[in-house]
Amino acid sequence: MAEHNIRPEAEMIIGLSERRFDIDVMTQADCAYAEKMRVHGIRIHDHTPRKKVARESIGTIHEILAAGRHDVIHLFNKRAIVNGIFAAWRLPVKVVNYRGQTGNVSRLNPACYLSHLSPRVDKIVCVADAVRRSLAVAGVPARKLITIYKGHDPQWYAGIGPADLSKLGIPEDAFLIGCVSTNRPRKGVPSLIEAVKLLPAALNWHLVLIGGGMDGEAIRRLIPAGEAEKRIHLFGHVDDVLPIVASCNATVLPALRREGLPKTVIESMSLGVPAIGTRTGGTPELIVDGESGLLVAPGDSRGIADAIAALAADRSRARKLGAAGKQRIAEHFNLSESIDAHAALYRKLVRAGV
Repeated sequence: MAEHNIRPEAEMIIGLSERRFDIDVMTQADCAYAEKMRVHGIRIHDHTPRKKVARESIGTIHEILAAGRHDVIHLFNKRAIVNGIFAAWRLPVKVVNYRGQTGNVSRLNPACYLSHLSPRVDKIVCVADAVRRSLAVAGVPARKLITIYKGHDPQWYAGIGPADLSKLGIPEDAFLIGCVSTNRPRKGVPSLIEAVKLLPAALNWHLVLIGGGMDGEAIRRLIPAGEAEKRIHLFGHVDDVLPIVASCNATVLPALRREGLPKTVIESMSLGVPAIGTRTGGTPELIVDGESGLLVAPGDSRGIADAIAALAADRSRARKLGAAGKQRIAEHFNLSESIDAHAALYRKLVRAGV
């Protein structure tokens, strides 16, 4: 996994270590940040659960918690959450879950009582207010919910230049649109493809689609032969997407539902590339419409087309939106605030209870 994919979580953990928190991390021993964490005195346990309920993992996690007399266990993904909750039973450890998207939690689903609806959970860190509201509607008590935005550091993006896309035949003066996503129904990629079909014929646009499944047959079937086919470039999975994003004049995330705080929007804004997003999940918490990017309704292909056309027609405005987006991430979604918020949460749990 590319380093930038796990950077916010890893740098937050390192920051906590620098604030004198004594930390163990359970992950792959050869993951991109393992050695950096070791250098900061963080103990790495080479284990990740292989399934949702794994007796071996429950035992391993329980042993680590008991031996280390840990005060808090913070669980970051679905398998870790379920196995970690089982491992924490009968131990005096506070259980903190992470939740990174809206929806898909229901009191009618028995499996949810193994994770976010479990009475053993003390706190759930929500990556956006939209996620917090979604869990509250699903029946999680408000006292268990807290929003902590995922923190980024502007220095992570310093020196990232545009990729060389000359082999794609994209004219130097083209208005290049980027979309970094996976081809899942909820990501709304077909609505973006429909949007570029609506763009004026004279507009010199090109579109790059990047991510898992974005070069597959399902996407290719949506692209008509002819001029549009020449202007839509399919990358599929790319380990390091940032130079490609830096090459774009704007990015679009056409998500339909169940977004948290989209990393691709944050990365676009951090690179100073204006982002067009939809009013779903935490995207409106990132983008202030008309000030630090543009927002449209989910599934609104005409709205996406109009937003792209507006930026292409006024590139000075596009650059200003990009600069404002970069500043917004630096001021409101920064790493230092995320570290401080997690430190305060852990201390509150241990010293004052939930």
